Amino acid sequence: MPALNGGVQGCLTIDFASMSTTPRASESPAGPDAQTSVSWRRSWVAMLAIALALVVAAHLLDQSAWSRLRDPKVYERDWGRLLRSFGYLPTWLIIAIGLWTHERPQRGWGWRGGLLILAPTLGGAVAEVLKLLVRRLRPDAETFGYAFRAFSDHPFANGGLGMPSSHALVAFAGATAMARLFPRAWWLWFLLAAGCAVTRVMAVAHFLSDTVVAAVLGYAVGELLSRWMLAKRGAAAASNDVFVTHTT
Repeated sequence: MPALNGGVQGCLTIDFASMSTTPRASESPAGPDAQTSVSWRRSWVAMLAIALALVVAAHLLDQSAWSRLRDPKVYERDWGRLLRSFGYLPTWLIIAIGLWTHERPQRGWGWRGGLLILAPTLGGAVAEVLKLLVRRLRPDAETFGYAFRAFSDHPFANGGLGMPSSHALVAFAGATAMARLFPRAWWLWFLLAAGCAVTRVMAVAHFLSDTVVAAVLGYAVGELLSRWMLAKRGAAAASNDVFVTHTT
């Protein structure tokens, strides 16, 4: 995953060099814009291939995870409740408000708190919409198997639907945003998100594939939103610099 140089305290430059082994822009006749475009395409093709492999592997392992990972009392333990709360949207809103308030006196403070609000919120919305489209039911505690609800049966009610996991998608979207803001601790955010996903399988609330699909989508939501917000932030800063130069 490409790092945001300097995290919260640093600049807004994305390190695309870590995403590709192609020559440097100065060595390429195509120029920096074309080089960045090639790096972008190659990185996303690689990530799509990895995501597809993970989703296929998760479906193959669903029955094993359903029978071996179960622990219906996982949320009766403090660590289980802690990990589940990482996929609880209000948790992210509280964190975002704290960051937003802390950085308010600084120039350009709004986008960081905004990212932490938007990424998990958009992730949760994506999960709920996809549940209504995929319509795969949550796992049965006694019998393994995939079951789907007909579109004619409560078409706009997502109760009992499990693909993808809302908690896992919110957790991974938020973790991706945190990894952008605090890149040196990226492993911690994704470890917590993975823990949240595992507890959903342990509670027999989701199949393993429900959480893996959610993890892939959550990462995509957080990454794309981060890039979009960084691009807008960079464009606004450049525009302001040009304005200041002309007025002085």
